[in-house]
Amino acid sequence: MKIGVLIKQVPGSEASLRILPDHSWIDESTLEFEMNESDSYALEEALQIVEREGDGEVVAISMGPEPRTTKVLREALAKGAHRAIHIVESPPYEIDPLLVGHIIKNAIAEEHFDLLFSGLQSNDLSQGQTGLVVGELLGMNTATLVMATEMQDDHIRVKRELEGRWFQWVTIPLPAVLTIQSGINQPRYPSLKGIMGAKKKEIRIVPKETVLPEVEKTQSFGSIYIPQKEKKTVMIEGDATTVVQKLVDVFKHEIKIL
Repeated sequence: MKIGVLIKQVPGSEASLRILPDHSWIDESTLEFEMNESDSYALEEALQIVEREGDGEVVAISMGPEPRTTKVLREALAKGAHRAIHIVESPPYEIDPLLVGHIIKNAIAEEHFDLLFSGLQSNDLSQGQTGLVVGELLGMNTATLVMATEMQDDHIRVKRELEGRWFQWVTIPLPAVLTIQSGINQPRYPSLKGIMGAKKKEIRIVPKETVLPEVEKTQSFGSIYIPQKEKKTVMIEGDATTVVQKLVDVFKHEIKIL
């Protein structure tokens, strides 16, 4: 069993975000980056599957600059991943999911993973597309919003979260791509032994320029702004009927709770 796990580095939850003067992106110079939350659950699920099966390999995969990407990959290795792949890029970073998917696909195609995991979405952009795009490009079966997994020979049975507190069990053949929901398990902490052992594990370096596809970008950011806070008080006057009518209109068309 060979499982790849896509991991992203995102600004820490306590980070104070500032916009660059040209409004092109956030100022990353003072930010601390960490492993994306749902990706940590994806890594833990991959490690547990290999442990249950008694044989296999977990490969952590991340695209980004030094040193933050290496930091996150070393954390994955310390938790139990067997090796890692670092797709090295420099600013400006790729944000288009289709282009990112092609880059990752080109970097890992030779690995021939049985399973490829990613978190449901990243804490920064929250697009939730990368894992699915890579799976489609590699011709792998896909399942989203996965809350539980069961291996069945050359198939995997997964529990998917639907709307309205409904769930769905689906069995799909391997190879497959799963996007993992937070809460599927309890991610482990790196042990001292794991941290020391991570220093000796392989991180394969793949320069982004060597796997760039001839694909046009389909998404881009124009400008980024911080929402402005506004306070406004509106007095509704008139008789009871008029006030009720105005309130209902506000609830329906402005607040949209009716």
